[in-house]
Amino acid sequence: MKILITICARGGSKGLPDKNIKKLNGKHLISYSIDLANKFKDIYKETDVVLSSDSEKIIEVSKKYNLFSDYVRPKKFAGDKVGKLDAIKDVLFYFEDKNKTKYDYVLDLDVTSPLRNIKDLLNAFKLIESDKKALSLFSVSHPNRNPYFNVVEKKINGYYNLVKKSDKAFLSRQNSPVVYDINASFYFYRRVFFDKKLKTALTDNSLIYLLNHVCFDIDEKLDFDIMEYLVSSNKLDFDL
Repeated sequence: MKILITICARGGSKGLPDKNIKKLNGKHLISYSIDLANKFKDIYKETDVVLSSDSEKIIEVSKKYNLFSDYVRPKKFAGDKVGKLDAIKDVLFYFEDKNKTKYDYVLDLDVTSPLRNIKDLLNAFKLIESDKKALSLFSVSHPNRNPYFNVVEKKINGYYNLVKKSDKAFLSRQNSPVVYDINASFYFYRRVFFDKKLKTALTDNSLIYLLNHVCFDIDEKLDFDIMEYLVSSNKLDFDL
């Protein structure tokens, strides 16, 4: 069984410049994903870890953590309006051609959502591996909001109401239907996924893996500062 781990890190972040290589508790942010990828590789030996970046700076920083790459992400897949799946597919096809092989699974580790550990990955992989119909699996968290109770949108008549309507009125978030928040930390894909014309990881055959610990994505400076505090002050209730 062959697995490709993709670490995608473009250089053009606007919310927090150079966030992928910003120091988090003394280590470049990208190193947390590289370290975790290597832990997974230690268990599943036929695993390749690859970098997808358009930034020479990120490529050079990754070398410090022994992730070397001759692949440079094409500009057409490097903009902030380009879907990540296109970038993953391109690097997948590149390394399949280069290595003259075909992978069975792709695991994408998001650099800016590093609050996960090897136990999470192994348990999640067992889920998708055991369900032969599953095309993808993505990590989720318990949400702070619920579309059946306190998330609204503008309706056709110009007024606002709940995103999800139901015949039953839910008077508390706890009694509302269970929903999950996609935390963007990691995604598993069965290889056949990339032979289909899919634009999103969400399919009719998708699984989830619930992270029962804190996990969030770094989008701006405040997110980074909060994560820096949690990591540097040993406030996490799990091991990275």
